[in-house]
Amino acid sequence: MMAQRERRKKHWSKDEIRALRRYLSLTQVKLADELGTRQQTISEWETGMYRPRGASAKLLSIIAERSGFAYRATEEHDESN
Repeated sequence: MMAQRERRKKHWSKDEIRALRRYLSLTQVKLADELGTRQQTISEWETGMYRPRGASAKLLSIIAERSGFAYRATEEHDESN
């Protein structure tokens, strides 16, 4: 059961990340500071070059929930195991 849960991960689309940041009235620099990452990373997420994973994706979900932001991060199934 634990292995099954680990394979189901939430992911954020580039549009959802940008919408959350704008909803919070934050610049990329400020959001990066809040997440403990670089502004370039936020930019890469928002352009779709990369997606947030692990702790970063979890933090985005926590921030969204606590701020009342309506998001629909979808489940992604990791078939690599």
